[in-house]
Amino acid sequence: MLAGVRVYKENCAVCHGAPEQLRTALSKGMFPSPPQLLEKEDMMTGDPEGETYWKVTHGIRLSGMPGFASTLSDTQRWQVTMLVKYADKIPLTAQAAFGH
Repeated sequence: MLAGVRVYKENCAVCHGAPEQLRTALSKGMFPSPPQLLEKEDMMTGDPEGETYWKVTHGIRLSGMPGFASTLSDTQRWQVTMLVKYADKIPLTAQAAFGH
């Protein structure tokens, strides 16, 4: 989970937010609005891991979601996938890594 937090903070938080942080201007200006993946109402914990991994790898067409196949390793993409999958169960040590 800690590794997933590091990947998420560096590559995802600018659009998808982080716990107890305000949305960025970039995120607010996007259409469609990116889900705030660590906020209870936008969590994707019900999605299959493979689906989330595919989105992280290939991106989402006609949205601002890029694919990370060429910029993140397979391991890093799985780390962030698992963080998003279990966003409602992030241990305190991993929560602390977000810096709050």
